[in-house]
Amino acid sequence: MIYTVECSFADPTGEAEWNDFYSLEKLPALISVSGFHTSQRFKALSAGCPVYLAIHSIDNLEVLEGDEYRQKGGGNFARWQQHITDWHRNLYAGLDRALAIGEHEHLVTSAVGPEPLIEMGLTPYRMQAVALEKFPEVRWLAKWGRSIGLGLEQLPKGAHLYVPMTNRLTKDSISKEYGNE
Repeated sequence: MIYTVECSFADPTGEAEWNDFYSLEKLPALISVSGFHTSQRFKALSAGCPVYLAIHSIDNLEVLEGDEYRQKGGGNFARWQQHITDWHRNLYAGLDRALAIGEHEHLVTSAVGPEPLIEMGLTPYRMQAVALEKFPEVRWLAKWGRSIGLGLEQLPKGAHLYVPMTNRLTKDSISKEYGNE
């Protein structure tokens, strides 16, 4: 299943520190939770959506309801809460693992159907909302593996473009990075 968390951040003076916390502390803590398999964070290049998107591959909803998640990864936002806006969480079925988006690749999403992604020459993957907000009810994801050739003003209506802020984390990548092999 795919667990998504989206938000914007309303304090420009603290945004760099927020991003460091989320990318360097929050994601590694989440990937250490039993039932989490991958985590990756993105920043929107297009308007009309929250600025930040985190996508996690997890086993099921019970992972998010467990004590381990609450202790290691759930919450921990008290310091930042007043600045977090446009916050949304969803759990989707349809993909077992989130797409791995490399450093020179982009993630493209659509909640209006697969057509905008197909129009871009991409292969869309369908996800159905099954828990949490359940909106959008259906979401489509695609990987854009080539450099951006079209301007954001030429992006098909309903498509949102994201650049990766982190590598795709896995339990193995965290173990290697922190020397816990």
